[in-house]
Amino acid sequence: MLGAHTDSPNLRVKARPNTGAAGYRQLGVEVYGGVLLNSWLDRDLGLSGRVMVRQGKALEPRLFLSNRALARVPQLAIHLDREVNSRGLVLDPQLHMTPIWGLGRSDELGLQRFLGNELGCEPVDVLSWDLMLHDIAPATFLGASNEFVCAPRLDNLCSSWCALQAVASHSGGDGAIAVLCLFDHEEVGSTSTRGAQGPLLIDVLERLVLAGGGGREEFHRAIAKSFCASIDMAHATHPNYREKHEPEHWIALNGGPVIKLNTNQRYATDAEGEAEFQLAAESVGVRVQKYFHRSNLACGTTIGPLTAARLGMRTVDVGSPQLSMHSIRELCGAEDPAAMELALGAFLRR
Repeated sequence: MLGAHTDSPNLRVKARPNTGAAGYRQLGVEVYGGVLLNSWLDRDLGLSGRVMVRQGKALEPRLFLSNRALARVPQLAIHLDREVNSRGLVLDPQLHMTPIWGLGRSDELGLQRFLGNELGCEPVDVLSWDLMLHDIAPATFLGASNEFVCAPRLDNLCSSWCALQAVASHSGGDGAIAVLCLFDHEEVGSTSTRGAQGPLLIDVLERLVLAGGGGREEFHRAIAKSFCASIDMAHATHPNYREKHEPEHWIALNGGPVIKLNTNQRYATDAEGEAEFQLAAESVGVRVQKYFHRSNLACGTTIGPLTAARLGMRTVDVGSPQLSMHSIRELCGAEDPAAMELALGAFLRR
């Protein structure tokens, strides 16, 4: 089994978003996840997500995407904050992150009118939404020799892509079922119907066994024989902040997949998982790196420990290295996604 998550930290639109001040129309937003707030300043922002539209007495969900430059969070000019470079930038999520998206008085149905025009419905029929702002700049190669990829939401869509490609190319043939699970809400704790702490995964796995003619005993035996790779992006060593990294476990971009280890179970990897993934990668000529968080810094976590605890399934935490994690635009090595895909494919075949 391969597991990853699809959500990324961003700014999400509130239920009553139409606000404004000083002659500007603004959108009320809430910070989702561990956002590097400063990276959202002075960016051209689009709008995307899901909108619930009334159709008579029924509800119709509509996927929505606008890559127009709709909104912007302007930074305060240095002339009005002379000490910002020496004191550091301090941003209040409530006061300083409200984007502008027009001029004039606030319209009580401003966003609903915009969505209605875009979706071909009346503003009053736009009932609710799960909408977020996003950077509209396209992904790019970066570097003198195109060594890097710079893109929004690498954490964790890059891992999701690698896992999807590995499962799609998996030939099977040994009686095993290759499973891919892509969860939502990892960035805010995974406690939801679509998160890793919800019942979806264990229900689907049990139904797969039942559909194959097995019962509860066969289900538990299948879990005991199975192995999960939890794939989430990993921290590469930052050249300007080397003191923030464990000195004996530096991680290089384009250095191959990272096996993530933490003795306090912030990652689910144990010695067996570490060795299994290493052998899988070596079998297809992919080298691996091993990450430990610096001991005097709090370590993040993944869906790995949650999946391991809920299922009792052996689990290894891995990821491709990156810089600028949780920025609006992140950076990884151009060679690392393909290396991760190869390693995951070999992991599925073990």
